Amino acid sequence: MFRSAAARVCKPTGSSARQYALRQKIATRQFSRSSVNASDVRPTSLDTFTEEEQMLRESVRRFAEDVVAPKVREMDESEMMDKSVIKGLFEQGLMGIETSADYGGSESSFTSAIIAIEELARVDPSVSVLCDVHNTLVATIVRKYGNKEQKEKWLPLLAESMLGSFCLSEPASGSDAFALQTRAVKDGNEWVINGTKMWITNSYEADFFLIFANIDPSKGYKGITCFIATKDMGIKIAKKEQKLGIRASSTCSLAFDDLRVPAENVIGGEGKGYKIAIEILNEGRIGIAGQMLGLAQGAFEKAVPYTFQRTQFGKPVGTFQGMQFQQAEAAIEIEAARLLTYNAARRKEEGLDFVREAAMAKYYASQVAQKVSGAAIEWCGGIGFTRETGIEKYWRDSKIGAIYEGTSNIQLQTIAKMIQKQYS
Repeated sequence: MFRSAAARVCKPTGSSARQYALRQKIATRQFSRSSVNASDVRPTSLDTFTEEEQMLRESVRRFAEDVVAPKVREMDESEMMDKSVIKGLFEQGLMGIETSADYGGSESSFTSAIIAIEELARVDPSVSVLCDVHNTLVATIVRKYGNKEQKEKWLPLLAESMLGSFCLSEPASGSDAFALQTRAVKDGNEWVINGTKMWITNSYEADFFLIFANIDPSKGYKGITCFIATKDMGIKIAKKEQKLGIRASSTCSLAFDDLRVPAENVIGGEGKGYKIAIEILNEGRIGIAGQMLGLAQGAFEKAVPYTFQRTQFGKPVGTFQGMQFQQAEAAIEIEAARLLTYNAARRKEEGLDFVREAAMAKYYASQVAQKVSGAAIEWCGGIGFTRETGIEKYWRDSKIGAIYEGTSNIQLQTIAKMIQKQYS
């Protein structure tokens, strides 16, 4: 039933390609659209997914293995995302997962987005974060805070062809995000933006940008406003970073020199940018937890089989008790990260508070990703240390999990504050 759709991506041409893409979008839109009344079902395990979610997982897994996997090393070495991969993500309906079908999206659940992020990260965390930022940050802001005209104009493009980028961080505002210095001044029917952004994911390939700038510094963070801009308005790539990991995912510094943005491109209202950023990053942290979960699982699955092929002292190294215990502990930790991640996702879907759960999931999944991917290198010995196997890449990619969308210390601070509020 699930013959690799990914293997066929980009092969059809002309009208057949358009028909194929349409069929894929229609099929993908069926994922997670069935509604279930919570009062009609009994409680289930956190590892329970709907039939549609299982179908999505299988579909994304095949796309990742058939289309992304052959390009992983080349993209990592060149530090450049293959355009055909981005095109494939759009054709598979994976760039508008929660977006309504009326706007060209897949109209699926938040959990479906996390499933897609996890499955992509099993093969390449760089592709995973591209999909993650586009879905959980960019598209969600337009969908949640955009007015009718903005939704009608931008959501179809974001679901079908236009890659998005979220521009918050600056040289002087990382964890202290609201210390940003980028300014916007009203000039007639336009806003003129000046400033710089740093560590901006997807920015090299993106054409759509959500820019956070302060329109009234005297109000502090309450002057922060979110603007929609496109690259052709004059956004400049100041520097493309060379990174330890997730190298194929572009991370750039941006410069805005008298960037003119139409007044109607303010999203969510003037002075509401801080509220948008806080709320959306809480959701985004579940996405990063999903990415780190997939990374840990990918490293585990790549390394463990080798330990039963490699023999020393007359038997596979994976049969030695020391190795067995390490792998058992890794399996436990991956499962714990999975339960934390999907618990946070389900709570978000159910309209329950999920800030603490999102922080816990991101913190723990990033720790597990580093530990498991590091252990995977050691399980494979010298071959694990080479770039040929791709195992060492998981470890390099894992380090970012403790840094972006809120450092591990920020997650611990968030959790600690909520504990204090509850018990003091």
